[in-house]
Amino acid sequence: MKKIVVLGGGTGLSVLLRGLKQFPLDITAIVTVADDGSSSGRLREEFDIFAVGDLRNVLVSLSEVEPLIEDLLQYRFVTDSSLNNHPMGNLLLTALYNITGNLTESLRSLSKIFNIKGTILPFTEENPVLIAHTTDGKIIEGESNITKAGKEIDYIEYKNEVKPTKEVIKAIDEADLIIFLCDGRCEVSNDDYLIAKMLKKSNKPVIVAVNKIDDVSLAPNAYDYYKLGFDDDIIICSTTHGIGIGDLLDKVIEKLPRIENNNNDEAIHFSLIGRPNVGKSSLYNAILNEQRVIVSNIEGTTRDAIDTLFVRDGQEYVIIDTAGLKKKGKDYEAIDKYAALRALSAIERSDVVVLVIDGEKGILEQDRSVVSYAVEEAKPLIIVVNKWDLVNKEEKSMNEYIKDLKENFKFCQYATFLFVSALTKQRVGNIVEEIAKVYKNSSKHIPTSIINEIILDAYAYNSTPDFNGGRLKIYYANQVATNPPTIVLFVNDPNFMHFSYKRYLENKLRERIDFEGTPIKFILRARD
Repeated sequence: MKKIVVLGGGTGLSVLLRGLKQFPLDITAIVTVADDGSSSGRLREEFDIFAVGDLRNVLVSLSEVEPLIEDLLQYRFVTDSSLNNHPMGNLLLTALYNITGNLTESLRSLSKIFNIKGTILPFTEENPVLIAHTTDGKIIEGESNITKAGKEIDYIEYKNEVKPTKEVIKAIDEADLIIFLCDGRCEVSNDDYLIAKMLKKSNKPVIVAVNKIDDVSLAPNAYDYYKLGFDDDIIICSTTHGIGIGDLLDKVIEKLPRIENNNNDEAIHFSLIGRPNVGKSSLYNAILNEQRVIVSNIEGTTRDAIDTLFVRDGQEYVIIDTAGLKKKGKDYEAIDKYAALRALSAIERSDVVVLVIDGEKGILEQDRSVVSYAVEEAKPLIIVVNKWDLVNKEEKSMNEYIKDLKENFKFCQYATFLFVSALTKQRVGNIVEEIAKVYKNSSKHIPTSIINEIILDAYAYNSTPDFNGGRLKIYYANQVATNPPTIVLFVNDPNFMHFSYKRYLENKLRERIDFEGTPIKFILRARD
């Protein structure tokens, strides 16, 4: 998945991100945190915290939760007390910041809670203060005061030295494409030059989106941004009014690097993930020993990782080297954080993920935590119960074990199950067969006529319930992508879709088409 970094602030950033998250992109939003007005300003003054308003809006734009949760984050208190006009999301961020003392960590925690698609980072962990130098020689301090003053701005700079965090530098270094969102109402600032200089050093493709150009009278402001040195990669737009957004998305597609052909294009990439000591290494070796032809060892994308390429029945496979995922929390942080990051990277690079469970010890909470990463990445999933030779079959039969697996992994009912022994090599050969089958299911493209027949028949048989003040109408369905199978539903209002009805449609699809082992992704679009 291509990595795209969007750097900016204000409502424009959140609007742009809401559109980008509909595409299969790994998004990192880097948020400038200089706002000092309204709720953000009051919290900033009282708690010495960064501007949290823009961060809250980005959280909402990238979250994939029920609309009620979004409403909760955006809810503003109306009261005569000190809570007046504070959004709930701002208070949550402030509370977490007081607990952790670190804004990046606070955002990471909230991202997990609110199911954020992507990563949100503050540009700095320092408390930035903007200073505007006006054309008439005045100096105005604070972003809100600059806006209120209505003066013609000569240039803007930070009062204090502001340095990007190491997480920001890393995200830029790993990006395939960067979008730098600027405020077109102002001339190029020292801050813009500072960021532009950092982006140029990265040697990454950069698109400068000059935002807030709502009418033609403001268009000349945008040309000032050619001073940043990004030549023809400047797009004039207004995220609020939708002006230039199509041009921006076209430029994104144009600038994203193409996947280079290599000798492994046709290979099925898979990884073995799981808790420590479940037998991943033994299973890794057992799978390879089953093969007649070992082609080569190849470098992985992480330092010191070695992936293995082999052939079976004319099909190439690559086992992605990984390390065990450890317990979250303090143990996770202290014992093996690098191993966890390596495993997460392996999941991202995998066509199929194989979760390995210790059949003797049974299903643990850590197993559910580990598999959640694969589910978040929408990867086909096989759950392999290893050490099956050590399990007392009189105490627990295979059918009973499968029942337990389905109960513990309700959030990924699409997964398939295998029972093996790396030690005795019992059914180890079935793993590669199952990988091939699951990958084939994930790669299926179903004709539009059949998709429509299934979806509309299901809709006619069981109409949608009232939800969020209305009833969903489904007009049309189309599969737009594979790996995973992605279905676009054209409806009257996406907000009327209840999660239980989406699950119902998924079940109807699975009744007619063999999608075993692979997730199905639905995208809802309002019909114009």
